[in-house]
Amino acid sequence: MKALLTIVFAMTTLLPTASRAADMVFTGWGGTTQDVEKAEWADKFAPKENVTILQDGPTDYGKMKAMIDAGNVSWDVVDVEADYGVQAGRNGLLEKLDFGVIDKSRLDPRFVTDYAVGGFYYSTIIGCNRGAVAACPTTWAELFDTKKFPGKRSFYKWSTPGVLEAALLADGVSPDKLYPLDLDRAFKKLDTIKSDIDWWATGAQSQQLLASGEAPYGAFWNGRLAAVIQSGLNIETSWDKNIIAADLLVVPKGTKNRDLAMKFIAFATSAESQAAMAKGTGYAPTNLDSAKLMDPAIVKTLPDQQTATQINADLEYWATHRDEIAARWYAWQAK
Repeated sequence: MKALLTIVFAMTTLLPTASRAADMVFTGWGGTTQDVEKAEWADKFAPKENVTILQDGPTDYGKMKAMIDAGNVSWDVVDVEADYGVQAGRNGLLEKLDFGVIDKSRLDPRFVTDYAVGGFYYSTIIGCNRGAVAACPTTWAELFDTKKFPGKRSFYKWSTPGVLEAALLADGVSPDKLYPLDLDRAFKKLDTIKSDIDWWATGAQSQQLLASGEAPYGAFWNGRLAAVIQSGLNIETSWDKNIIAADLLVVPKGTKNRDLAMKFIAFATSAESQAAMAKGTGYAPTNLDSAKLMDPAIVKTLPDQQTATQINADLEYWATHRDEIAARWYAWQAK
């Protein structure tokens, strides 16, 4: 998904001093999420270890593989999508994590493999600009109902867990029967609203479509909706059958700073760092001890508190089928 983006953004970096090269490089997707990763992880880890950390991005899977294949890896810790992280570990592109350094005992086991741990996780939920429409959809079926809810609705443009699951849920598939995904059925359901979709390519674009009323409802990452709500707009959300996915932290195979990378991930996944990340982004912490360090009012807004009808995207399934799903996804969009 994000690997296919061409994004131009102003990256704020912690530049190394003239007399000293960066000790390690952290690579993320840019935007407000990486701003928080920099502030709460890199900027706080660096003085503890007396190192410098350079920020790079956006994450690009093709670029990372090229570095690994060439034996010239300049990225040390990378924020990747969970399905890619699982796939890359299987394909020998990542260093095995050192769990003697990284304490995985208090990390959410849904987002832990031999090669990756969760940096944060998020929900895809329904959002609606209440000031722009007479009524708001509260279920996936309603979001796909263009008669009851006319006008544009927005969805994520790239192939990733979320939209296909939403289409199947809207078509009446039971959550426990989602996987393996019935792609024929999912695309048939998406066909019914294809002309009414405004695709968003970045989180910022999703916020713009919603706030302007151009697409007054759609499927969004929960943290992006939280930010729009904080701006004062009358935004309604529905967590009904919210769909969980995650970003993982990985170390590319062949990094020259493996030991430092392990220490960085240990710091980033600590209870304190995960609490700070959650506060800054609205996404859920992967450390199980973070909630007790946070304001209860903030904790109540996070995905880990919305479990009544919550659905965990099957990341193993997506890791196995991500390439074939992507090929069909982009071919369908191009029709």
